[in-house]
Amino acid sequence: MGDKNLNDLLRWSIENTASGPDGITDEAPRSTLNPEALAALMGGPSDADLMRESMAAIVSSDPEITLESKLTAFDNLEQLIESLDNANLLSKLGLWTPLLECLAHDEAEIRLMAAWCVGTAVQNNEPSQERLVALGGVEKLVQMAVGKRLPPPASASASASAPAAVNGEGRDERNSGKEEAKNVRRKALYALSSAVRNYQPAMDVCAAELRRQGESEHVGGEGSSIDATDMDAVDVVINGLKQKVPSA
Repeated sequence: MGDKNLNDLLRWSIENTASGPDGITDEAPRSTLNPEALAALMGGPSDADLMRESMAAIVSSDPEITLESKLTAFDNLEQLIESLDNANLLSKLGLWTPLLECLAHDEAEIRLMAAWCVGTAVQNNEPSQERLVALGGVEKLVQMAVGKRLPPPASASASASAPAAVNGEGRDERNSGKEEAKNVRRKALYALSSAVRNYQPAMDVCAAELRRQGESEHVGGEGSSIDATDMDAVDVVINGLKQKVPSA
C-alpha cells in the first residue's frame, strides 16, 4: 500500500475512534477515504490496477477477448478517467501510448472509444493536455477530424503477418486514402475541442496541423494565432470543422 493511502487510512481511523467517556462520539468524521485507500482497506483492486487491466484487455491479441469485451473495457476506462487524478495516472502507468495507438485501430468502434477517452482525459486538465501534445496526439486528432484514417502504429506494422506497404519515406500507407467514419470524426472533434481549450501549446499545434492539411480557412494563414482562452475563437475553429462532417 502506498504511503499516501496508509496515511489516509491512519487519519481516518484516528478521527473515527470513539473518544467519549462512554466510548461513543457524536462527532462527524472530518475526512473520508479516497477510492484508492478504500480499495486498499477492503483488499480490492485499486483504480490504477483497473486501468491497467482495462488497457490490457483492449490491446490484447487473445482471440477469446471479443470486440464487445474490448469495448466494455474501454467504457470502464473512460469512466475511471473522469477523475482528474486517474486521468493523470495515464502518464504514470504508461497508458498514453497504447491509448493513442488505438486511434489507428482497424475497428471503427475502437477508434471512437479511444478518441472519447482522450477527450475525457484532457478536459480541463493541463497535465494531460501537455502529455497529449508531447506524444503527437493533437496532430492525430486533427487528421481524424478532417476525415483521414491514421496509419497503423509501428508496433502493429511490425507484428502484422502481411508485409506493410510503405512509401519512399518508410511510412506505412495501408490506410492511405481511406476516409474516417463520420461518428469517429465527431468524437475526434470532441477530443480536439477538449485538448485545445485553455492550453495554448495544443491550440498552436492544432492550427499548424490544420494548415498542413489544407484547412487554413479555419485558423488563418501563417503567423495567425488563436487565443486558446478565447472560447468564441475556439468555437469558430471547432464548429467550422463540424460543418464539414457529412450528416449520417
